[in-house]
Parts: sequence; structure tokens; C-alpha cells
Amino acid sequence: MSEERREVFGWVAYDWANSAYVLTVATAVLPAYFAGAVVPPGGVEILGRPVAASVLWGVAVSLAAVLVFLAAPVLGAVADHSGAKKRFLAVFCLAGATAALGLTACGPGDVALTLALYVAAQVAFNCGNVFYDAFLPQIVPPERYDRVSGLGYAWGYIGGALQFVVALVLIVGHDRFGLTQGAASRLGMGLAGLWWAGFALVTLRLVHERPGSGQVRLSPLGYLRLGLSSASVSAREMLRGSPVGLFLAAFLLYNDGIQTVISMATIYGQEELKLSMTTLMGTLLVIQLIAFFGAQAFSRLAERTGTRRALILALVLWTGVVAYAYTIDSAAEYFALGALVGVVLGGSQALSRSLFAAIIPAGQSAQYFGYFSVVTKLSAIGGPLVFAAVRLATGTSRAAILAVAVFFLAGMAILTRVRGGR
Repeated sequence: MSEERREVFGWVAYDWANSAYVLTVATAVLPAYFAGAVVPPGGVEILGRPVAASVLWGVAVSLAAVLVFLAAPVLGAVADHSGAKKRFLAVFCLAGATAALGLTACGPGDVALTLALYVAAQVAFNCGNVFYDAFLPQIVPPERYDRVSGLGYAWGYIGGALQFVVALVLIVGHDRFGLTQGAASRLGMGLAGLWWAGFALVTLRLVHERPGSGQVRLSPLGYLRLGLSSASVSAREMLRGSPVGLFLAAFLLYNDGIQTVISMATIYGQEELKLSMTTLMGTLLVIQLIAFFGAQAFSRLAERTGTRRALILALVLWTGVVAYAYTIDSAAEYFALGALVGVVLGGSQALSRSLFAAIIPAGQSAQYFGYFSVVTKLSAIGGPLVFAAVRLATGTSRAAILAVAVFFLAGMAILTRVRGGR
């Protein structure tokens, strides 16, 4: 195996590793376990008033997003100037996996500990991805960005799905394993942490740091000052309408649409279609498996047509997703909707990463992927708010999901103006 193929294998392994945390802990198990087992039925009393689990969870999600917003670009700049992307990746991977493993100790009433560990894991996951993504421009030439980015997402979906199946088997069959449902949930989350840390060792073994022209030797405080200064300069350039700034504006909009569809899909199925939890969880697994093929198919399409054109096609299909969601009435149609989401989900995410890698300045990948991570977190705000507002005004989630199309259309309009890349 050539050195490049070994590094690509190692790089892809990290997507396989950390996707277990995303699906099992952050998306499927922890929110339900927190609301159903950790927080008392009447909520938690704060300043004399009961606060519901959903409110506490929302605050934790927002806090994690704010911390990533403040830290990611500066840490990325520090990593570029110090040549320490691999060390930063190792630190945040270990911190996140440890926090996920720590959730095994969180039982009923451990509200503060559960939220603290979740915030720590979320921040570590997102900051770690800054350095992981930043290796893409270093391990392969630009003409292979699409293919390798697609491979990362594709195998990430499979890795996340496999670990989620393990957790699901534990939870559904907890009696057979001599566990309570709560203990099975905690064990499933702990195994996700071990999965994350264990497979990440492959990445840390096979991916190598490259020396860069902008690297300097400074004290820790000196690196921090340089990181703040560099991040500030880059932010001003992007605000003036540079290609990177335009891309991030487009990404902010269309990814807001994507995240809204993902985050509201289960609620939409429960509320509007009255579907069972079995149907909803089964559809979630189908999305993960089909996304494996979707990510690779769109990557190959991008190699033929250009990354931007393939990405715009994916966004056209996303617009079709919300239009179809408006019309569906049955479990079979919801399942078909999930299959379509799986096709475009992997493609849109993989091509967004590869197009961004192609237009950022050389030698500053970690810093700019820090902004990419920030925008990823910010793009989970506007869409759900629009969904909630339309739902409140119309009394139906159908109109609300259709309104999400505005984000895809606006994102496409800006994306056509981005120069650079393919």
C-alpha cells in the first residue's frame, strides 16, 4: 500500500470513529435518556420555578455552539502556525471520547453532570473535526478532494450505523442482558466513546503532520495572540466578500435547510404522520446506509461535472425532498423520503467540504476549517426557528417543512457566485 493510500485510509478511519458519537449519543440515545430518565417528570427546580428537560437540553446545545464559535477559528490558526494539528486532534478526540464514556455514570437526578459531559463532548467533537478536516488538503491533491471527502462521509455513515445497531440491540433487548433500560442506554453511549477513541488510533498512527511555511516557534501565549490576530484578519477578508466568505454565506443558508430536515424529521413523523418509534428508528438506519452510496456517487459525479455543479444538483434534490415531505401520508412514503434523504445527505456534506478545501488559502487549512465548523453550528439556528414560526402560524408541520425550501434556493443563488475550486 502506498503512503498516500495509507494516509487516506487513516483519515477516513476518523469519520468511522467519531460518527458513533454523533448518531448514538448526540442524536438518538442521550436526548431521550436525558428527558426520560435523568430529569424528574416535573422538571428541575431552578430559582423556584420548574424547568423542563427540553429547555435544559436546548440551553446545553446553545452553550456548546457558543463555545465552538469562540474557540474553533482561533485554535485552527494556532494549529496552522504551530504545526500541531495532529496533537490538537488527539487531545480533542480523547476529551470527547472520555466525556462520552463518562455518561455511563449518569443516572436519574444527575442533571448537571449529564449536561456538563454532553457540552464537553460536543465541543470536543466539533473542535476535533476542525483539525481532521484540515488534513484533507495535505493528504491528497485537489483533484482527489471530492473522492476522498466522499469516502470519509460514506464510511462514517456505516461506522455510525453499526455502533448504533449495537446500542439499539442493548436497549431493546435489555432484559435478555440482565440490564435495566437505563443501564443499557448508558452502556450503549459508553461503547460509542470507546469506539470513537479506539478507531481514532488508526488515524493518529497513519496520518502525518506536514511542515508549513507559516509555522513559527512561540510561547503558548504568543501562539494565542498570533491565533487571535490571524483569525481576526481572515474574518475581515471574508466579510468583504471573498470567495471563501461567499461560500460560507451559501453554506450557512443551505446547511440550515439540511439540518432542519434532519432535526425535525422524527418530530414530523410522530406529529403529522403518527408513525411508530420502530418506523422512525428504522428509517434513521436506512438513511445512514443509503448515505454511504450517496456520498460516493456524488463524489464521482463531481469528478466529471465539477464540484460546484454536483453540489447544486444535490441542493435541487434537497428542495425536492421538502416538496415531497409536504405530500406524504403513510409509513411507506416516509420510508421512501428517508431513502431520498440518504442519497443527497452524503453528497451535499462531502462536496461542501471538498469545495471549501479547494478555495481556502494554502497553509491555513485548520484556521479556515475553524470557520467552517462555526458556520456549521450557526446553520442549525435559523431553519428550526422558521419551521416553528410557520408551524405556529399555520397549525401544520406540512407548511413548515415546505418553507425550508427557501434556505436551499437562497443557498444555491449565492453558491453560483462563488469563484475558485471546480
